[in-house]
Amino acid sequence: MKYLVLAYGAEADWKELTADQQAELLKQDDVLRERGALIGAVHNEPTTVTAPDGTLTVTPGTFASPRVPLAGFAIIEAADLDEAVRLIADTPCVRAKGAVELRPMMAVND
Repeated sequence: MKYLVLAYGAEADWKELTADQQAELLKQDDVLRERGALIGAVHNEPTTVTAPDGTLTVTPGTFASPRVPLAGFAIIEAADLDEAVRLIADTPCVRAKGAVELRPMMAVND
């Protein structure tokens, strides 16, 4: 069984840790890789796509709204961010006054 792990945390809290503390915590990624349990991960470089009035809007950053909960996720393949935006521009969440966050995935087996 596969699980999507959504990690929440403030960058300011991470930066308060010493370099040694950060390195120790990042070793967990190596443990997951060695076990073959880490399938994929995302960089913290989200792009949000909305069309609240019918006009497509692409905004760097996360989408956060207490009135619009996370509805699901998908993994798509695209040549670059522009193509990814084109692929999802007409999806229900974008067109029904929701939002889609695009986060580039990083390879974990390199």
